[in-house]
Amino acid sequence: MQNRSPHIAALIVAAGRGTRAGGAIPKQYQSLGGMPLLARTVGVFAAHEKVASVSVVIGAEDEALAEAALPDGVSRVVGAESRAGSVAAGLAALPEEASHVLIHDGARPMVSKALISRVIQALEDADGAAPALAVTDALWRAEGARVTGVQPRDGLWRAQTPQGFALAPIRAAHEAFHGEAADDVEVALAAGIEVALVAGEERNLKVTHPEDFARAERVLKEDQMDIRVGNGFDVHRFGPGDHVVLCGVQVPHGRGLQGHSDADVGMHALTDAIYGALAEGDIGQHFPPSDPQWKGAASEIFLKHAVGLAGERGFALGNVDLTLICERPKIGPQAQAMRGEMARIMGCDVGRVSVKATTSERLGFTGREEGIAAMATVVLVPK
Repeated sequence: MQNRSPHIAALIVAAGRGTRAGGAIPKQYQSLGGMPLLARTVGVFAAHEKVASVSVVIGAEDEALAEAALPDGVSRVVGAESRAGSVAAGLAALPEEASHVLIHDGARPMVSKALISRVIQALEDADGAAPALAVTDALWRAEGARVTGVQPRDGLWRAQTPQGFALAPIRAAHEAFHGEAADDVEVALAAGIEVALVAGEERNLKVTHPEDFARAERVLKEDQMDIRVGNGFDVHRFGPGDHVVLCGVQVPHGRGLQGHSDADVGMHALTDAIYGALAEGDIGQHFPPSDPQWKGAASEIFLKHAVGLAGERGFALGNVDLTLICERPKIGPQAQAMRGEMARIMGCDVGRVSVKATTSERLGFTGREEGIAAMATVVLVPK
């Protein structure tokens, strides 16, 4: 890997006719969940922060279909009659600055961001990387309808895409390869390119037959239903000081809040709510108070980590509702600044962040002004 950041190009292969899937038009342009299947595939790569460009190899007769299905900024290349020929055409047309390529079947619309990231990470140490699933079913050999023997499954894997490569070696491999290949790993191995294996995903199915559309629709519904809710609660006592830090905003006060970090009780409650929605424990598990490096640390570090973890798991912030419980200081005058600071840290629109306050009517430790409590609720939704 060179010192400069790699330019990773995605090459989506969609030049086939897909006749086994049925339908009046090629399967990649048929509707899946209300949009063309190919548009869903392209969208995952276009949204990935490490993919710099997306190109699609299309059939010579599909210009109009591709024009309607693909978003602006996605380049199109006319493929060949064979898959290997289509890939070679696509590789030749990639941007000059491209250093690596992810070659993906257009008919695999359920590929996840996490899977793409795994392939990209593996390319840091290898010229090739591809996802696969271990074969777990028994394998038989047969003639017609009669079983004739068994096939050991040890060391056998079910290949998936995207298959990632350093661009120069895979271009050379395709130029030297003759005949048809099942996929680009076969071409790479023929050229002596080492290919690292990464974990594939069952959901990364290839739409081949009519029933596969129904399977993909079920995966889409599961994604849409995976909404996470988390709650967080935190308390910090008052001690010496002339201000408190609440939701990232410094608020003048006759006393300060005590804690191992900066004691931002609001941000701590919110961070724990995100961890809770992900079933990832709490702040103490990720940033142990026994570790001196977190002494006096800004709570922004914790919140950014929780939001980043949610993103890695495929979730975005739906909304945040945070309540601060105290007699003083008065929160109302600072609430808008707090909302803005939390939105900045989490990388979301301020309209998704609510910060409000209440008192405990002079009851309990907050009523006696011994400290501040906070409770937060977070909703995470699939990206």
